[in-house]
Amino acid sequence: MTTSHVIPDNDRPPPVRAVFSAATWREIAFLVSNLPVAIVGFVYAVVMVAGTGGLSVTAIGLPLLACGLYLSRQLGRLDRARARWLLGVRVDEPTPLPGPKRAGGFFPWLWTSIKDPVAWRTVLYQLIRLPWGVLTFTVVLAGLFVLWPVLPYLVRLMANADRAMARGLLSPSDDLERRIAELESDRGVVVDTAAADLRRIERDLHDGAQARLVALAMGLGLAKEKLLEDPEGAAAMVDEAHGEVKLALQELRDLARGIHPAVLTDRGLDAALSSVAARCVVPVKVAVDLPEVRPAEAIEGIAYFVVSELLQNVSKHAGAGARSASVEVWRAGQRLLIRVSDDGRGGAATSGGSGLAGLAERLDAVDGVLVVDSPEGVGTVVTAELPWRGRG
Repeated sequence: MTTSHVIPDNDRPPPVRAVFSAATWREIAFLVSNLPVAIVGFVYAVVMVAGTGGLSVTAIGLPLLACGLYLSRQLGRLDRARARWLLGVRVDEPTPLPGPKRAGGFFPWLWTSIKDPVAWRTVLYQLIRLPWGVLTFTVVLAGLFVLWPVLPYLVRLMANADRAMARGLLSPSDDLERRIAELESDRGVVVDTAAADLRRIERDLHDGAQARLVALAMGLGLAKEKLLEDPEGAAAMVDEAHGEVKLALQELRDLARGIHPAVLTDRGLDAALSSVAARCVVPVKVAVDLPEVRPAEAIEGIAYFVVSELLQNVSKHAGAGARSASVEVWRAGQRLLIRVSDDGRGGAATSGGSGLAGLAERLDAVDGVLVVDSPEGVGTVVTAELPWRGRG
């Protein structure tokens, strides 16, 4: 009788797996391609520096150097793309240099191009890559035939060194470069926000106060025609027009309050936020702890707008369980902090194109921050942070 021997599960050998993963093969491709890419970059850097250095005493030397550094920037862009595709390392693109018109003329552009730190660090990257490219090419090629059991570890070690070199020499020059890019993005947000505000004001004037005033003018014209023939009817129309005037004035006050309320200009954030809180449908406790020196008008206006929008959200969702809210404003160093909290159902978020997302963009445009803590069923706490700038 034939018996079969069953191997227990915990004694079975591990399944056969590929020695090299896809990521390892991409790293191998990067390390092997280092040599031809390094040769091209090294030759270009040496010829560019030596050639333009020798011609620097002539009239064409410095313009040629500026052009050579510009082309070095383009080689750096290709190196960043290669590192991104094969090593998975993402290096931010530096801010493009302004052209002669934006730089204020040929000579300012020439000086800016010659002292460009991004281009010079790219030249340094191209010079030191040749010995490194020879090393990586030799080690990987030999490892594929001799050292293949430990090759994945060597490849990962050398690829990490390449990642460090790419981040250190091919990234924007410093935090200032990244800050410039952020400010350029924020400028677009500010322009879009200002345009949206102007469209809102125009729409409110056209659909609200303007339409009401047109109807008022027509009503007064009819009352004038009836003044002799039907005095009682004319009096009734004048009385109706009087009510329309009151409504138009109220709409104009509300519109002006949404732009920049007079109480904010005259009495500051404490009085203005108390006025906003009084219009909320739930009780709101306001605590403003600011020094005697008021913040800049722009910062004060944004702070008022943020609190007004957040309290409008509280009023809008009051039926969902919010029974009270609080507003706290204080200064911490060079920052103005605002905290608006309520005891509603929570679940608020800055995603999905909500009003909170618009507030976050407005704050980001002035180097501010919006943090939302709104767990379901617990309530919502929104903290806004603005830079403190005193009035000049």
